[in-house]
Amino acid sequence: MDEKNVNLLMFSGDYDKALAALIIANGARELNASVTVFFAFWGLLLVRDPEQLSDEEKTAFEKMFSTMTPKGAEALPLSKMNMAGLGKHMLLDMMDDKKTPHLTDFLDGARKKGVKFYVCQLSMEIMGFKKEELLPEVKIVDVKEYLEDAMNADMQLFI
Repeated sequence: MDEKNVNLLMFSGDYDKALAALIIANGARELNASVTVFFAFWGLLLVRDPEQLSDEEKTAFEKMFSTMTPKGAEALPLSKMNMAGLGKHMLLDMMDDKKTPHLTDFLDGARKKGVKFYVCQLSMEIMGFKKEELLPEVKIVDVKEYLEDAMNADMQLFI
């Protein structure tokens, strides 16, 4: 059987949606598919390294934006029923009760399994994020490079 290619466009910065995307990415890799996740706009928040955030060479708006956005995967809010963080706390408790891995576990799994992480160059420029603030596996690409990958994929998902 030929290797299958899965392409996910991660546009959301919500914990539950990111969780779904990374479960799919890990599952596809376990089926020996090649997997690319393209992070754009709010999706960039998932691949920011909270240990590497910096305000150097940023405009006042970029500094404010960086300060007001979640710092890393576990800081992302829920898409529904977040209730100032209470809903997410309840979800994490339920996940712990069921011994379910958290978002960072799936993120680390995808990194170890060789999922390709692409980030949108234009989104990075607009949001004021620097390469040094991202996970080391991330490759910055323009929309044409993303589209080349997506057009060759057997499955494309937008999250």
